[in-house]
Amino acid sequence: MTSILRTLARATTRRPRLSVVALLTALLLGTVGAFAGGGDLIDDFTVPGIESQKAQDLIAERFPDQRGDSATVVLSVPDGTLRAGERSVEIGRAIAAIERQPNVTGVEDPLSAGHLSSDGRTAFATVSYDGTADDLGADPRRRLEQATAPLEAAGVQVAMSGPVVDAGNDVKLPVGEIAGVVLALVLMLAVLRSLRATLASLLTALLGVAFGFGLLGLAAAGIEIPSLAPTMAAMLGLGAGIDYALLNAARHQEELRAGRSPADAAVTTNATAGHSAVTAAGVVLVSISGLLVTGIPFVGKVGVAAGVMVLVTALVAVVLLPPLFAAAGSRMLPRRTRRAASGATGAPADDATAAPAAPAPSAPARRGFALRRPRIALLLGVIVSAALAIPALGLELGQPDNGNLPQKETQRQAYDRLAAAFGPGFNGPLVVTVDADRGGDVRAAADRVRDALAGADGVASAGEPVLDEAGDAALITVFPTTSPQDSRTSDLVRELRDETIPAALDGDAGTQALVGGYTARLVDEAGRIADRLPLFALVVVGLSLVLLAVTFRSLKIAVLSAVFNLVSIAGAYGVVHLLFQTDAGTSLIGVDVQPVVPYTPLFMFAILFGLSTDYNVFLLSRVREEWLKRGGHVAAAVAEASMRTRWTITAAGAIMIVVFLGFATDPDSTVKMTGIGLATAILIDVTLVRLVLAPASLTLLGDRLWRRPARPLAAAGAERSRHG
Repeated sequence: MTSILRTLARATTRRPRLSVVALLTALLLGTVGAFAGGGDLIDDFTVPGIESQKAQDLIAERFPDQRGDSATVVLSVPDGTLRAGERSVEIGRAIAAIERQPNVTGVEDPLSAGHLSSDGRTAFATVSYDGTADDLGADPRRRLEQATAPLEAAGVQVAMSGPVVDAGNDVKLPVGEIAGVVLALVLMLAVLRSLRATLASLLTALLGVAFGFGLLGLAAAGIEIPSLAPTMAAMLGLGAGIDYALLNAARHQEELRAGRSPADAAVTTNATAGHSAVTAAGVVLVSISGLLVTGIPFVGKVGVAAGVMVLVTALVAVVLLPPLFAAAGSRMLPRRTRRAASGATGAPADDATAAPAAPAPSAPARRGFALRRPRIALLLGVIVSAALAIPALGLELGQPDNGNLPQKETQRQAYDRLAAAFGPGFNGPLVVTVDADRGGDVRAAADRVRDALAGADGVASAGEPVLDEAGDAALITVFPTTSPQDSRTSDLVRELRDETIPAALDGDAGTQALVGGYTARLVDEAGRIADRLPLFALVVVGLSLVLLAVTFRSLKIAVLSAVFNLVSIAGAYGVVHLLFQTDAGTSLIGVDVQPVVPYTPLFMFAILFGLSTDYNVFLLSRVREEWLKRGGHVAAAVAEASMRTRWTITAAGAIMIVVFLGFATDPDSTVKMTGIGLATAILIDVTLVRLVLAPASLTLLGDRLWRRPARPLAAAGAERSRHG
């Protein structure tokens, strides 16, 4: 690959300005064309093989009137009752107005039995629609708000929840993401000390993300792409794209200071830092693709979309940066460096303030602590790593629900009022399907199942069976005594499946009963993830090890890199637990204690294993390069490589951290947790791992890591470039 990247850079730097114009035009036209031919994003949460999915499929087939989504309108009064005087009249008018709205197929009477609380102060009405929330858009929520507005004047408090209501949430300006990009720009400028170098790097990263979005849109025309995919892809693509561009720009400046011409410096940079960027992006893609083995298609598609975005940003960088660098000439260097060079003969003078040059590795007093005292540094690093990782043992998986939203949100108000009036399990009902398509008596079987469910421990109530038109299937709604997030609700789902329902249907071979519903689905997904976790970890780590071993021609280096990655991941898990699942942590970031979405740790593992490899590749490639130059002196090579890369890698990590923290402001719990987790892991990686564990480990292991004579392509290419 090194020779390909070198040839590509030479071709585009012969006439750099023309190349820049041509490449920018091609990228922009390609992006616009991809968007124009793209399709819509589709949220398909189907998980083949799990029981709740089978129940959902049966409902869609036998109960077509329940295919559409719904909204729940919750009415409450602080005193008196909802049936008193003018209140009941206004409620009747509001319900009648809702029934006349477009797409509404039915509205339940909130003042009827089963919908009104025992004290008469809280009631709910379920509004059914003829389509999904995605298809209906934001208009239904706006109409509901208009229809219920007169109730407020009558002293009735109104709150709403449900998929249709969620679809009408206000689209907020992504202030956090924008702030992250602005801070990234400031950090890049502080590191490169050149406005042209900074703008070239940022432009390349943004173009890479834009082109990646276009490709995702184009892919959506042929395959189903989840709506979460662009957010995750933008988070990773923007952070990785800026990192790749920054590391290339820093290496280009170093080559210019060494006396190379702008074109030669661009070629060498593409063959070294560019190769590292493509390799790192490849590892990211391979790692995230491991999500495909989880058995949850939604998770796999989001992961692959994010991985492709990272690879696209790396490819755009190695194509566009060389001509941009060459066209900018010496202006890629800070002004102070150019002034120093103009007043002297020979190569441009080095500028320690722009990108601190490495002190001579032979000066032990100026080396970092990890290089001077590697054993002590390694011991301290292991202790700190363990302290960060141990809290991860308390990580609780589950699904945050409306009860975790801010108090000001109408969905949270509806959740709290329903829980207070009807019990904590009312917000997470189970749906039991009874299917007699094999010749059984569905009515008799459904009655037996309903009676067994009503008498089971942990069940508050079980509704009467509702039969389909053909009379061969029935639905039973079951309300637990505990909330959806309570572990006892998960235990109840398992008990109903394993004991209660089989006992009720004992001897009835023609009937099958399935436990479904949102809460049961979460139990099934968590079980699927737990079952596939060993295979997932094996695939991610195994494929990454193979790719790293091929890159560095050393299995030991690949294993060491994997260990470094796992340190960062374990620490991130621990911090996520402390921030989201302890009172001290939640008060610090302003959220309620909540479970971690089951697939969030999977996302984090796959993403972080890939991203942490970025810095491994950049550091280890430079160590190898310095080792070759010094004739196999490992200690000197580690010292020189650490000194040369630490500022750039630290700055690159800081940029990625601010980008991820920008996404941590997202109201979506999955995005928030992922953003904070990724930012934490990168912080651990560029500080504890890169500055302590990596230098100490490499120094102590010495020549044992580098005994194979074969060179990694990036280092070998750099060596050939330096010697003609």
